[in-house]
Amino acid sequence: MHDLKYVAQNFDEVTRRLCRRGKVDLGAFNELFARRREVNLKLEKVRAEAAAVGQLLAPSKTPVSREVDGKLYAQPLDDAQKTELRALSKSIKDAQKSLDAELADIEGALGDILMRLPNLPHESVPDGTSDADNVVLRAVGQKPKFDFTPKSHWELGEALGLLDFERAAKVAGARFAVYKGLLARLERALIAFMLDVHTSRGYTEVLPPFLVNRASMTGTGQLPKFEEDSYRTEGEDELFLAPTAEVPVTNLHRDEILDGASLPIRYCAYTPCFRREAGSYGKDTRGLIRQHQFQKVELVKFTRPEDSEAEHEALTRDAEEILQRLGLHYRVVALCAGDLGFSAAKCHDLEVWLPGQATYREISSCSNFEDFQARRASIRFRQTPKEKPRFVHTINGSGLAVGRTVVAILENYQRADGSIAIPEALRPYMGVDEIR
Repeated sequence: MHDLKYVAQNFDEVTRRLCRRGKVDLGAFNELFARRREVNLKLEKVRAEAAAVGQLLAPSKTPVSREVDGKLYAQPLDDAQKTELRALSKSIKDAQKSLDAELADIEGALGDILMRLPNLPHESVPDGTSDADNVVLRAVGQKPKFDFTPKSHWELGEALGLLDFERAAKVAGARFAVYKGLLARLERALIAFMLDVHTSRGYTEVLPPFLVNRASMTGTGQLPKFEEDSYRTEGEDELFLAPTAEVPVTNLHRDEILDGASLPIRYCAYTPCFRREAGSYGKDTRGLIRQHQFQKVELVKFTRPEDSEAEHEALTRDAEEILQRLGLHYRVVALCAGDLGFSAAKCHDLEVWLPGQATYREISSCSNFEDFQARRASIRFRQTPKEKPRFVHTINGSGLAVGRTVVAILENYQRADGSIAIPEALRPYMGVDEIR
């Protein structure tokens, strides 16, 4: 969320930066803010008049005189003047009540506009309008070579009898999957492996609730803009199924002032994730790439503003380490302004190579949100007790998306006979060195 005064005082600059994402019209904001200024000026005048009337009607050892509604009154007042001022006082209170209500409506409308405005792209983010304009920063590892035509993960999983989409559809519907046997163990092994790697790098493991309230979804930017993409419960105790561990973990410190000496705070968390994938119908309908339910291990950081750039790069490297230990070829891509997520100021995608589909697929988005989420969730810090609190910067990224890592292992480690080799790093977790 953006600061109201900052947007108003830097209107042209904010508009310019937002327009890097696409066309933005802030005319309604400008009109409302101008009206807000007018109402505040009227309120100041009305409050001054109310104070003057109050002073005139109150007993005073030192007689006072005040001008009210263009007329001068001086103590001591006669009965007619008192009656006149009491009537005026009621009129002033009615006017103030009306202006207060109008101001509340204006500020509510301004707040709604600010809640729906995406974050400002960082100046280092490349220009562009779509993923075609993203910039490859580096490629790591080599694509595997096969002396046969590699198969897709859904062909491999179904041939091995370990991946069942038909029964999942019977149980839940389209875009769900049932893992069986060693494939289920592979998913579980990956979760444990990722958590072990990240906790060894200084992250604190947490297991948060998988259901979150509206305030939590609003704090990280999922609401109000993306409500249609969320699963939620009905009734008095409205809750949402977490779309990512970013939501519950970031909100662990909502409405808190953190000790600056404790920063950066680094968390890692496993959660299942739930998304309607509204607007994605017809895309990636086969396989495990775009499911309504999937698992992730998420990395979340709270940092000082001056450290967030370095911490963002470090988090990206931490997510990369999982791919490197698994021996998977990938590339790091800087998202252009037009392809950034709603809350991100800057984002690096990790894209893993999938030989069965002959393409790269995103397996992690590592984002720096700067103070965008912290403002929405009121997460601040101070270095000393006397220092004015400042907003933290929040950073997060998948470390990694587990289902997509399963996909990458199946497709990159397949053999001609249809069996799958297990990456060496996972063999202690799996207890086997192949799936056949």
